[in-house]
Amino acid sequence: MSENSSLSLVALNSHKRSLVRDLLSRREVARRLLGVTAACSLGGLHPVWGHLLNEPLLAHADTDLVSANWKPLFLQPEQNDALQSFSEATVPGSTNALVSRFIDLLLSVETPAHQEKFLASLSAIQAEANQQFGIALQKLSASQLNSVLTVISASPEDSVIRESFEDLKEWIVISYYSSEMGMKELGWTPNRFFRSFPGCTHPEEHL
Repeated sequence: MSENSSLSLVALNSHKRSLVRDLLSRREVARRLLGVTAACSLGGLHPVWGHLLNEPLLAHADTDLVSANWKPLFLQPEQNDALQSFSEATVPGSTNALVSRFIDLLLSVETPAHQEKFLASLSAIQAEANQQFGIALQKLSASQLNSVLTVISASPEDSVIRESFEDLKEWIVISYYSSEMGMKELGWTPNRFFRSFPGCTHPEEHL
């Protein structure tokens, strides 16, 4: 075997180990945080958590979400664009972490009821954007998106718009902070793990 072939084989094996390490880390974050975040999810355990324990699904995400030919599996292109804009406004860095693509993958294997709830939540946010500015959510500027979030945050907790926001935020936050980028932001390394999870506002309910 030539020296170049040997180097190529080493690089390939290193890449494979990297994929396995990323897959295991995402699975591990779900296992460790399921017990301490259940009480903080809307109505109990949010459906996104179950997907984070689905190893074949995570493997699919690792290999397909970065494809140059990626297309949504569930969302319409304009819905994905709206989700991407809203995700970035909610959790900066979501675009680079491919949060909207990951959520689309999860939705593609979701139950019809959860799919309908997600679309209803996204539609409610889109309606708020249209009411304020008369344009699609994905076409809003950063300042306009901030204005939409400000109005939503001031809405009653039991209002449709607020509940829609909290539902989408759960999808976004969990998807982002279970990614390699999000975990590193929290201080994760293969040898050290974090104890808390962003978005959980009830520390007294932690186990």
